[in-house]
Order: sequence, then structure tokens, then C-alpha cells
Amino acid sequence: MTATEGARAGISALVVEDDPVAAAAHTLYVEREPGFHAAGTVHSCAEALRFLEKARAAGTPVDLILLDLYLPDGHGLQLCRTLRAAGHGTDVIAVTSARDLAMVRQAVSAGVVQYLLKPFSAAALHDRLERYARYRDSLGRAGDATGQDEVDQAFALLRTPERSTLPKGLSAPTLDSVASVLREAATGLSAAAAGAAAGVSRITARRYLEHLVDTGRAVREPQYGNVGRPELCYRWKGRA
Repeated sequence: MTATEGARAGISALVVEDDPVAAAAHTLYVEREPGFHAAGTVHSCAEALRFLEKARAAGTPVDLILLDLYLPDGHGLQLCRTLRAAGHGTDVIAVTSARDLAMVRQAVSAGVVQYLLKPFSAAALHDRLERYARYRDSLGRAGDATGQDEVDQAFALLRTPERSTLPKGLSAPTLDSVASVLREAATGLSAAAAGAAAGVSRITARRYLEHLVDTGRAVREPQYGNVGRPELCYRWKGRA
């Protein structure tokens, strides 16, 4: 088990995943997400329960769990029920390969706020974490809700928009691929570079990059060389 020691600002997330490679990747994604930090990484139900109890006793309860459902010593949904019975209010995002609809219904009844199917892109996890952060912000003030609209808006923030909202001619898988390439890039990318990395043409990549700019997830900026006109480059919003 690894843990980030000490309290830090932002939303703390515990990764519960038995596969070491996946666990390391999920932890890295969390650390890269603005406003989040990885509280720790564990690989079983028992480790997760011990970690959460220790964090609560130290006065630094974990805000969110990224939870695989198939763990070596039990099922993730049973862990959820155990946590609720023990008084833990930690939110849960299921990160799993379990596609059975009965399992999805059980996850909802166990208090899982979002359900993300493996395999997924970094962009998909980013979207879930960003929505979760906005959901928390919407309920962050003290006092009563102003009315049904405020409650509905808070719950709506957790939901992913229908894919049909994409502009005509854009596909969700290609968008996820281009977004993942851009998010993982250490520096800004040209449309040609992004297209090569995502396996699409420069023109196709530019369309998706412009959509990311239009929706506020990326920024466009000129990159000046020694001669000639500047080249347009794109970078993920929030990445310097």
C-alpha cells in the first residue's frame, strides 16, 4: 500500500484496484487532475477498509474512492455496504469491467455515484472526475436548497451528456482518442502531431481539437518558429 502523507487541499481520492499496472495508472490520472490528489493506493477490500478507518481517525477522511469491483478478498459492492454500515460517507466511482446490468442496479443501490467501464481513456476518467468536482462544488454551501431546480442541477452534473450532442460528423471514440493524446502530451501539439498519435489525419484531428477548444477542454495558441507563419498548437486546459 502506498499513501500520500499529510492533509492536502482539494479532493482526496483512494484508488482500490488489485491490478498493479491499472492501479498505478489510475493513481497517476488522479494526481494529474486539477483539484484532486491521490490519498493512497490499495489492492484489496481489507486494505481499503483499514486505510479509510485510519484516515478518519486522523481527521483526514477520504472524499472519493475509485473502486474496482472484482477484488481478491471480496466484491467491491460489499465493501461499499460495509463502509456505509461503519458510517463512512465517502463517495464511490466504480471503475470496473463488470457490464452485467443487474450489477449496475446493485451499484446504484449501494451508493455508487458513477460507473466507468474498463477499458477507458484518460479523457473519460477526466470527464467523470471533473463532473464529480462540479457536483461537490454545487453542494458545498451550507443551508437549504433553493428549490427542486438546484437539486436537479446537482444530480445532473454527475451525468455524462448524450453522445448525440456531438456535432455532426464527430464520433465519441475518436474524440476520446484525440482528447487522451492531448491530455497526456507534455507540451502543446500541432494538429499533425495529434493526428499521428491518435491514428487519424491532420484534418480530422484539427476538427476534434477545435471541438475541444469550443467546449472549454483545450486551448489553442500560436507557436512561433524561426521563419514563416506561426503554427497553431493545442494543449489540454490547465496544463502549462
